[in-house]
This record gives sequence, C-alpha cells and structure tokens, in this order.
Amino acid sequence: MTPLHFFLLLLLSSAALISAAAATATTAYPSIPGTDSTTDCGLSGGDENPVPIRREVYGNGKIFDISHRYTVDMPSWESKDGVGQFLWLPKSMKNGSLANNSEMKLPTHTGTHLDAPGHVIDRYFDAGFDVDTLDLEVLNGPALLIDVPRDKNITAEVMESLKIPKGVRRVLCRTLNTDRRLMFKKEFDTSYVGFMKDGAEWLVKHTDIKLIGIDYLSVAAFDDLIPSHIVFLEDRDIILVEGLKLDNVQPGIYSVHCLPLRLLGAEGSPTRCILIK
Repeated sequence: MTPLHFFLLLLLSSAALISAAAATATTAYPSIPGTDSTTDCGLSGGDENPVPIRREVYGNGKIFDISHRYTVDMPSWESKDGVGQFLWLPKSMKNGSLANNSEMKLPTHTGTHLDAPGHVIDRYFDAGFDVDTLDLEVLNGPALLIDVPRDKNITAEVMESLKIPKGVRRVLCRTLNTDRRLMFKKEFDTSYVGFMKDGAEWLVKHTDIKLIGIDYLSVAAFDDLIPSHIVFLEDRDIILVEGLKLDNVQPGIYSVHCLPLRLLGAEGSPTRCILIK
C-alpha cells in the first residue's frame, strides 16, 4: 500500500467515525416541550454560526441529568406566574464591557433543589444547620429509583407496599407528578403527590433511607406540608431533594450525585443531580 492509499484510507475511516458519532448524537430527548429532539450536545451550524445543542443523556446513555433546566415559566411555590425573570445581564460586551457578566436572583427552593434542617425548624436555622453543613456522602452514592402508586399520596400503607429492602440509603420517588408533567407547568399545583405524615414516620422508623428525592417542589404533600417535613428533618440525618426530573429514566439502581451550592446561612439550595448507570 502506497503512502497515498494509506492516507486516503485513514481519511475515509475518520469520516465514518464522525458520521457515526453524529448519528449517535440524535438520541437525546428534550426536557422542555418544543425543544428540538433531533440534536445532542456540542455545536451545530458550522464555525461561522455555531448553535448550542442541549441534552439530557450523556456517555452513550449511561449518565442522566435529572435536574430541571431553569426557565422563566417553571413553577414557583404558590405562584400562578412561575419563576419569572431571574437572570439579568448588567455587563454586556455589546454595551462596551470587557466581558459578559450575568446576575441571578431566585428563591433557594426553586427548580431542582434540596432542603436543610433549618428550612422548617427555626432552632436549627438559628444554630446554623444550613446547606453547607449537609453530608456530601449522603448526597452521592447508590440509589434506588422507584415508581410510586399513582392513585394516592405516600402514606404508611404505600411505603409498606413498596417493600424497600433494609440497607437502601437513597430513594428517588417517581410519582403521578411526572406523569402530569407538573414541573413543566407554570402555575403551582397544590394537588401534587407527596408524603403524608404517617408515610414519613413509617420511612423513618422502618428503613435506612437518608436521602429522599421526589419529582415536584416538595417531598411533603400539601395537606401535611410542615408535619411531614419535621418528621424527616428533626434528627438532621435525612436530606430532602425536590423537583427532580425523572421522566424517561427506567426504575432501578443507579449512582446518584447531587451537589448543592455552598450557601452559608441558606436553608435550601439549587442543586445539579445526575444518575449514572
């Protein structure tokens, strides 16, 4: 084989690999209705007009982003109007600044977020049990994603029926909230599924769970909002992760990774959560 033939063969092989990668890049699904579902991570449109492409699944289907993308229309607690504007660009290169610098303002319990004990127990808030004190070991490790019965809130009866094995420390609950796509609706909905007080008590008494995740803005059902939170947070050893995006992920065992911001004095924080097969 001449050097020219070798070069041409190498060029054709590279083109085939690039084409295969492009085909693989069409498998992602959008987290926002109306987003282009035929694209994946990277850039399109050529060097002249690059277009950012967003995705939810990485690593050939091994990594799932279970955090919601922040938008002005995502739900906000007890609001009909959603989050609204939360991002500003006070320094813009188009207006003569050396760089673009955004500013953000939003409640700490917005979108995918977690609760610290000071959220509902004031003595813990005063004592400094904020998100910076939460145990990262609890927030990272093996987790069980389960489908919860769709016809009721999470009661003691429901918890018992799930038969979660002893030794399981992290559980993510997919409920009717995901089926109803409540996290994609601007208006806050009090009919979301969550834990009733007796369900929270059953979990604390009969399981080893230290991280509880759910697919709307509160782990606790609206009718048992504070009592359920107190049951979970009283002993300061359970972490609540709320507003998870659990659509299009199969039930099973994953490695979960949730990293909140280190907000000194804050009882809640937005968090980026992923699942790894």
